[in-house]
Order: sequence, then structure tokens, then C-alpha cells
Amino acid sequence: MAAHEVLAATNAVVTLDVGLPGIVWPWLVTVNMWAKSIGTGVIFMLFLLLRMHPDSASKLRLHTAVVAFAFINIFLLFTLADLHQPFRMWHIFFHPHWTSAITIGSFMASAFLGLLTLLVFLAWKKNDETYDKVLLWVTILAIPVTLYTAALMAQCTARELWQMPTESAQMILAALLSGSAAMILVGGDKLSYEAKKTLGVVLGLSALMAFIIYMSEYIFGPMKAEEVAAVIEYIKGDGEWTVAFWLGQWITYILPMALVLLSRSSKSESILKLAAILALVGLAIVKHVWLVIPQLLPMS
Repeated sequence: MAAHEVLAATNAVVTLDVGLPGIVWPWLVTVNMWAKSIGTGVIFMLFLLLRMHPDSASKLRLHTAVVAFAFINIFLLFTLADLHQPFRMWHIFFHPHWTSAITIGSFMASAFLGLLTLLVFLAWKKNDETYDKVLLWVTILAIPVTLYTAALMAQCTARELWQMPTESAQMILAALLSGSAAMILVGGDKLSYEAKKTLGVVLGLSALMAFIIYMSEYIFGPMKAEEVAAVIEYIKGDGEWTVAFWLGQWITYILPMALVLLSRSSKSESILKLAAILALVGLAIVKHVWLVIPQLLPMS
């Protein structure tokens, strides 16, 4: 046998196109999505408040930038921790494949973090005029950053539940829900009552729309595909994830909606804060259940 034939044989690459058993995306990915929703959501809310309640929101430039910076770093840290080969992450930047949602998302998230760093610096220097100009571009970039996980999930084969249109809507709604909730808690006494009412409306409406989408998938999803019907069985009746699913729906959507209405009728800021806390805690439960249940279905 020739030398080049021996070399080729010893460097053979074997690829198996088979389904991986068990949970491939664990709780690390749940924290990833949860933190990303908050990091992008508070930027959306600051952009909104600066236009509707500028006197109140102007005091939150630094606070919002710091919160967004912290949670986007948590998002990136848990993304890195979930990689099977985290020390090879640099390959994404030096050998990019632009057909991959991971590659595109990594570049966008890195640019987003860089702009957030600039916002923290500008807020610290009290350069409000430049801050607001940069904030516009940060807000625009926050949209694809919060959507890219939906694209990544939609690329998964044999996961019919993760459809791009519905997942995109849920990612945006999660950002609005968590962003308004976080801003209510971060703003505290710095926000006027009218600004908090606006955040309450965003919180309540985003909870309502997200709940409607989940219920639509829950009720009508099984009509779409047998695979969806099999997945939904995990959260129906005596399914092993039924309690977690409905606990998440109540904590994240139903109770916050009721508490927002109650806070408006009673003008109670304490009730609104409770709604915000429940929404943030419950969002992690909701995201985790929806992430795990399609992975429980055998691929063969």
C-alpha cells in the first residue's frame, strides 16, 4: 500500500446522521434564552419610555445599560457553557459559516455587547445626546438578537413544535414581557406613576398575546402534525410535564395579567411589582418546558 493511501486511511472522517438520544439542550439553554430576553427587553423599554415619558426615563439611562450589559453577558456565558467544545468558539469568528444561525447570532450578539459597553460609558459620562443616538441602533440590533434563537430552534429537524413564525413571536413577546417587568423593578421610585402604567400595559398585553399563542399550540397544534400531538401529550392529562407547564402559564401570564388590572384599579405599585416578579420567575419555567418536551420524543 502506498504511503498516501495509508495517510488517507488513518485520517478518515466518519459521519453518522442519527438522532441524539436524551436532552441535548438542557437548562443551560433555558437560562440563555431567559437572560437574553431581559437584556434585549430593557433596551426596548428604555427606548419606549424616553419617547413617552422622557422626564422620568432620563434617570434610567445608566441603570438600564448596566442591567442589559449584565444579562447579555449571562446569555453569552451560558451559550459558551452549553457548547460541546467551548474552547473552539473562536472558530465561529475566524472560520464563519454564514448559513448557520449560530454564526450569525454570535456576530450580532458580540456587536450588541460592544454597543452596550459604549452605552454604559456614555451614561457614566452623562453624554445623553450621544447616548440616545447610539440607543436607536442598539434597539434596532436588539430585534434580530432576540429573534435569532427562534431561527436556531426552527433549523432543528424533526422538531415540528418549534415553528419559526410562532417562535419568533414568542421571542419578541418574551423580551417585551421580561423587559417591562425588569424595568418596573429597576425603575422603582425614579419612574412616575404614568410611566409605570405604560410598563404595566406592555406587561399585560405581552402576557395576553403569549398566552394566546401557547393555548393555540396546545389546542390546535396536534391537528398540524402527529409529532406535535405526541409532544403535547407530555403536558396534557397525566403527562410528566403537565404540572410544570400549567404552573408556568399561571405564574407568567394569567396571574400577572390579573395583577396588572388590579394595580390599575387600585393604583397600587406594590401589586404591579408583584406582577413583574411573577412574570420574570415564571418565564424561566415556561421557556424550560417548551425547550425540553420536544426533545423527549424518540427520533425513531
